[in-house]
Amino acid sequence: MEAPSPRISTSSGFRCDVGGWTREGGRRATHLFEAAAWYQAVKPVCRCGHSATFDPYGLWWKFQRKMWDDDLGKARDKFWCARCKARTGKRVRPIRLELVAPSKDDIQLPMPDEREWKRALSRFRA
Repeated sequence: MEAPSPRISTSSGFRCDVGGWTREGGRRATHLFEAAAWYQAVKPVCRCGHSATFDPYGLWWKFQRKMWDDDLGKARDKFWCARCKARTGKRVRPIRLELVAPSKDDIQLPMPDEREWKRALSRFRA
């Protein structure tokens, strides 16, 4: 049986589990902040096959400003497919969120102030 992972506080007051590990020993982010700290882009994938990738820093900052929980499971409910919305008129939620290598084509959202990012990163590493 695995020992429970340590918990840390985030700036928005949410408590989160520190990211997990894969069987191969790699890091597995469980929250948007961890994805940003480990520089993994977030890719929501719709059942229609459409997907887009988001820059992790701006995405984390948007969730912080709106005071949304940055758990990847709960974050999925904040995304919807633009193609399905245009076709059906309804917001269709993605079936999964993937963490992928960032690229220059990632959707860029407003970035956090450098001082705010460094403060959050310092709390994460402590």
